[in-house]
Parts: sequence; structure tokens; C-alpha cells
Amino acid sequence: MSSQPAFRRLSGIDAARGIALFGMMSTHIFPLYVPGTAEATEVALLFSGRASALFAVVAGIGLALLTGGNSPRAGRVLGMDRRGIAVRAVVIAMVGLVLGGVETNIAVILFHYGILFLLALPFTGLRAPALAAWALGWTLLSPVAAFLVRPWIETTVVPADVGGNPMFEHLLVPATLLADILVTGYYPALQWLSYVLIGMVIGRLRLADLKVQGAMVAAGLAAAFGAKLVSSYLLGPAGGLEALLQTPEPEGYPLEAMLDVGLGQIGQGASWWWLAVSSPHSGTTLDLVHTAGSAAVVVGLCLLLTRRSPRALLPLSAPGAMTLTLYALHITIMSWVDQLAPLPEPSVVFWIQALAFVALGIVFHLVNARGPLELLTSGTSRAARTGLAPEAGSGAGRANS
Repeated sequence: MSSQPAFRRLSGIDAARGIALFGMMSTHIFPLYVPGTAEATEVALLFSGRASALFAVVAGIGLALLTGGNSPRAGRVLGMDRRGIAVRAVVIAMVGLVLGGVETNIAVILFHYGILFLLALPFTGLRAPALAAWALGWTLLSPVAAFLVRPWIETTVVPADVGGNPMFEHLLVPATLLADILVTGYYPALQWLSYVLIGMVIGRLRLADLKVQGAMVAAGLAAAFGAKLVSSYLLGPAGGLEALLQTPEPEGYPLEAMLDVGLGQIGQGASWWWLAVSSPHSGTTLDLVHTAGSAAVVVGLCLLLTRRSPRALLPLSAPGAMTLTLYALHITIMSWVDQLAPLPEPSVVFWIQALAFVALGIVFHLVNARGPLELLTSGTSRAARTGLAPEAGSGAGRANS
């Protein structure tokens, strides 16, 4: 594959990553419920659950590209790739622990993100058909496994979660940290590995191919709408919502409104009907299929829009190329903003950051530079991958990283 198609492909993927960044920022800044009501806001309906899922799917695409794209590497070169990815994952996780110590109400994703990279390592040598089988099985079965094991964890591990963002001090309570990361936390890796595997399937395709891009959009739309239709039937005519309202878990909560925003405060263990919801961050199969389908649509559209002009989505792709730095900067800014009294208007807070991040991304793009944290992760990853030996397959590695 020539370097030009690879560049075009990556421009679209960076743009999708930029959309994920700004989508997550919007859910952190804007209210998710209309003030004084139990109705979801437009931001919640558009981005809640979908933005972070897009971030994870694009991470899977990146892992596939780092390990050979549609021609996965094997043997010694794959081992080198895995070493580089493992170190990259540790660095990202450490950044996540640092940000976990920042005073904020935001659920920081980076520690979980790094753990997902490590969990995905055994799959990095697989081709698209084998990856697709794993992704399908994991998406179908991991929510059931989480449903079955969560009650046992909650009674066996005390406390069963870290009660917020993971921090360095939680390394001293490994059982609690492990339970939080895998099952009980905000981004449970048991189910979220599905997003990474789906992204890896996408990354194993010929992403510069017009037919692949179109098929990605079509399949994503079918999955996203299909999951919602199935959930609507199960909760409506099949009686699922009525059954859930009879359980003690949603007592005191506006369950019907929360189905559009997220079920973070509600336990989901008293009834199998919880697996019929498709709500953001519910971790059900229908949630995973809907949000992964939405992610595929975004990636496919971004690839289509950048086919002829890689810079067509530069305001998205430029910041999307340095999301680790900008995400960390956003968390730091919000920890300061949240201390202000009175709080600034959410639209002011969002647009100042968004425009600044776009400008910063474009400046780094024009001078052909990486963000500070991207430079750190790529440098340590490269050092771990190659050691003192010449980098095998370095040209392909640079084109796809």
C-alpha cells in the first residue's frame, strides 16, 4: 500500500478521534438534563456514551494499524510491536493516574484506556475474520458475564470500586482497583474490550477503498438503528420496562429519562431485563452494538470526506492527532473552572477550549510536530519496540502510527 492512501486514511481517522474528543468535552461541560426537568438535553442525546465509545473504537483501529493494518505482522516483528504497545499503554495509564488525582467530577478514561491496550495484545496478530469472530463473541457474551459476576464482586470485594477516578493510592488496594477496572467502574474493561476488538476489525480492512468506507457507514447505520429497535421492542411491547420499574433498583430515579442519558447511578442486577436496555454506559450488548455502530458511521464518513483532500477536516483531524495532550489539558482546565464562583456559562467554557484546541492542533500540524504527551508515548514506545537494533519494518510502522 502506498504512503499516500495511508495518509488519507489516517487523516480521516484523526478527524474521527477529534470528534470523539470534542464530544466527550461537551458531555463534561454541558448539562445532560434540561434544568428543572427529567428530559435529556441535545448534547446528551447526541454524545452521551457515543463519544467515549468512538474514542475506544478508534483506539482499536490504531492498534490494528500499528501492527500492520490489513496485513498483520507475525513473529519477531509482531513481538517488537507488542512491546511498543505495552509501553505505550503503561505511559497512558500513568497519565491517567496523574489526572485521577486532579479534583474533578469528570470520569477520566485514560487509565482504563491503557489497560484496554494491554488486554488487546493477544489479539494483535489476528487477521480480520478471526478478529471479527472474537469481537462478535465478546460483544454478545461479556455483558452476560458482567451481569453474572458483578453481584459476587460487590459482596466479595470491599469496597467494590474506587469511588471515583483511579489514583496512585489505589495501587495499594489491587483487588478493589481490579474490580473497578474490569467490572464495577465507569468504563468496565470486560465489556469495553468489545469496542477495541471492533476497532481492530475495522483497522484490518483496506480503509482507503471506497467500497469499504461506504460499507462501514451502511453497516454502522444498520447496527446502530437495529440495536435501538430491538431494545425498544424488548422494553415496550415485550414488557421489559414495566418489569424493570417493578424492581427496587430504579426507585427514586427517573428511569425512563435516564435510559437516554445513562444508568450510572442505578444498580443492574435484580432482573435479566436490564440486558434489554441500550442506554449509554449500560454495558449491555445492545448498548455496545449501538455505540460501536455509531462509531463506524463516524469513521466511515470521515474517511469518505477526506478521500480527495486529506485536509478537508483539518479543524478536527489536527486536534485529533494530539488528543492525549488535549484531553489531559481539558481535564486540568475543568478542574480549575469548577472552582470558580459563579460558574461560567457552559457554552463559553466549551467554545473557548474547543477553538483553542483547534488552533493549537493546526499550529502543531503546520510545523509537523507532535503534542508533548504524544511525543512521550511514541518515544518510549519506539525505544521499547526496537531497543538498540534497527527498526524492522520501520517505514510501514511510521506510516500507520
